[in-house]
Amino acid sequence: MICPHVWQPSDVARPVILLLSGPNLNLLGDRQPEIYGSETLLEHVAAARERAQQKGFDLEHVQSNHEGDLIDAIHGARGRVASIVINAGALTHYSWSLHDALTAYKGPVVELHLSDPKEREPWRHLSVIEPVAVASVVGKGGSGYPEAIDIAIDAFSKSDD
Repeated sequence: MICPHVWQPSDVARPVILLLSGPNLNLLGDRQPEIYGSETLLEHVAAARERAQQKGFDLEHVQSNHEGDLIDAIHGARGRVASIVINAGALTHYSWSLHDALTAYKGPVVELHLSDPKEREPWRHLSVIEPVAVASVVGKGGSGYPEAIDIAIDAFSKSDD
């Protein structure tokens, strides 16, 4: 019999990776499949969650078409999550508010994009997320999601040493 007041290994929470998805990513699979592919956001999140769990991490996902919701999620991550992976969509190119929120977060940040913004329209070439990220995973389609999770976990593990 296990005494309910004795610490058990299952009592320890697994570290969490926060995956943030910005505007219009809820339309993946339908929106411009020639650029973003035919997989849905749910499929990408499932692949990211599977990779995180394989490595002993949990994954939380927040998708919003509203900048403030993403900022609130970043604020809520402070002191609580191991790393953040963010695909900010078009907010990548001009949201200094996201940049500032990510700067206030003390853990590793990984920038993620299905396509390579620097190979698209000129207005997409600037990333305000890149300066606060430990890495950017771009242009790899859906395979970029597990790769970004790997980088986020590795960066967290190195920062924890």
